[in-house]
Amino acid sequence: MTGQLAFVESPVQLLNVLEWAHTAAHRDPPRLRAVPPQPTRRAPVAAAGGRPDGPSGRGGTPALADGPGRPDSGLPARTAPGEGTAPADLTVVVLSPTDPMSRGQLRRMAQLARDEGITVKWQDARQGRGAVVRTLRELARPLRTAERVIVGDPFSRYVQLLLTLFGPRRVTVVDDGTATMEFAAQLARGERLVRWHRRGSRGPRELVLAPVTSMARRKLAPGRHRAVEIFTSLPVEPPPGTTVLVNDFSWTRSRFGPPRLTRGADLVGTSLVETGVVDPDEYLRAVTVLARTHGATRYFAHRRESAEKLHRIAVETGLEVVRPDLPLELIARRGPIGRTVVSFPSTVVHTLPLALAGTGVKVAVCEIAPEWLRENASPRAQGFLAGVAGTATLTERLEFG
Repeated sequence: MTGQLAFVESPVQLLNVLEWAHTAAHRDPPRLRAVPPQPTRRAPVAAAGGRPDGPSGRGGTPALADGPGRPDSGLPARTAPGEGTAPADLTVVVLSPTDPMSRGQLRRMAQLARDEGITVKWQDARQGRGAVVRTLRELARPLRTAERVIVGDPFSRYVQLLLTLFGPRRVTVVDDGTATMEFAAQLARGERLVRWHRRGSRGPRELVLAPVTSMARRKLAPGRHRAVEIFTSLPVEPPPGTTVLVNDFSWTRSRFGPPRLTRGADLVGTSLVETGVVDPDEYLRAVTVLARTHGATRYFAHRRESAEKLHRIAVETGLEVVRPDLPLELIARRGPIGRTVVSFPSTVVHTLPLALAGTGVKVAVCEIAPEWLRENASPRAQGFLAGVAGTATLTERLEFG
């Protein structure tokens, strides 16, 4: 593995690496290879796919085995088979998480990447004793020889540890949710890298990892011998010396859809309860009101939402809770999808209008009220979430109540 090396830990990160590769194919033709037509193995496909713990209900796709190999993606053929291109020297390393939902989505995304001609290496970086040391040993040489490194989550401790091993001449950061906005702001201000929903206190673990974080921040900053690029669909101010490349989801739109639209609305879930930002009772009340007001019938769960919370939503609101088997941008583009999609402040209020451009779907955002926040939520939470909603210029703002 040499040339261009991407590290991803979530399905959305891998989707955005695919979008970056598609964009690179159109701006840097000499470095590309054509992808031959791929044989398509069809499987029944529903609006959102199956669950990782068994066959899905109501027409979903079968669950995927979470083991080695290349499972059937269960997706429609590309809209233009054989026309895809990918950087000839791009390798994606999946630093696999442990939760089954993320692993299942990543398996399917990995197959989509292979269909585009991209080399994918699955790394069980968190499995068993010695996994970290083994991963560092296996990736040390490719890291040292990489011309470009593509990072999906600059706040990841694992990625930060890997960054201490190399000094690439080019670094690209792709979106992993709204964290890109905070990363760009912290990089511009010269601050240490801290996720927006974490409180400012520094415990023993933070103190031990402080040197790693500090070095990683230097490796992610532009300099005399390093070019830094941010590939994003979010509104960010370019930190001094960096380049911002717009992600308009052209790969997604070229491969899937347009979707069939349903008459009702769909709600998009968030993990703000799980990250300790929003009170669970207030969240459930908001979901209930939104569903009743907009005539929603389905609730698309975030992959990090707990089973207990989702069960409560299903029982108390009557919504059909759907656990997507791919990032929501692909699920929505594949369809069917509601004519209105309602979301709380999250990445999708920026990405869905791009992925669904020209389809007639309206995306609306409901802001988080201050009284919904937990007492111990980060002081930055309200301002950050308001900024996520306020900068989503392609969405409709909702008045809650």
